[in-house]
Amino acid sequence: MSLTYPAKFMLAAAMNPCPCGYYTDPRHECSCTPQLIQRYMSKISGPLMDRIDIHIEVPALSYEELSEKTQGEESAPLRQKVASARNIQTQRFEKEEKIYCNAHMQSRPLSIHCELDTASQELLRTAIEKLGLSARAYDRILKVSRTIADLEGCENIQSNHIAEAVQYRSLDRKLWLGG
Repeated sequence: MSLTYPAKFMLAAAMNPCPCGYYTDPRHECSCTPQLIQRYMSKISGPLMDRIDIHIEVPALSYEELSEKTQGEESAPLRQKVASARNIQTQRFEKEEKIYCNAHMQSRPLSIHCELDTASQELLRTAIEKLGLSARAYDRILKVSRTIADLEGCENIQSNHIAEAVQYRSLDRKLWLGG
């Protein structure tokens, strides 16, 4: 039997690049064989990875980086930026049923709200072909690009938004997939 329950959630997850944890670390030597890394990474299926909008590599920090007293971006301006982007999305989808934000878009709304100029189309075509991305990854990149544009207050998706969204697909790249 198969059942469907209504649910909207955000998945946040973390994993090591290999069993020993040092595969992509420039300061430590990885002790894993290529076959072991491939087996480790294949525990997460391609279809599951396709359904995750953003996956990025977060490198280990050095002692100096950890002990720095510098502060990152202030929370208040960042919060305002996010609230503004959410407001843009609320207005965009006010007449749509069951769509409240960019992540909820399916094919028709994607084609309406994620129109690309020629430069953006060409950049996305190159990324899809060179990285061998799926149709689902294509849709995810469009949704993330739309959100990046909203965060910047841009009405239209630009090629820099596409480039940034593609960068957030690190597990699609051959480095991780052993290709």
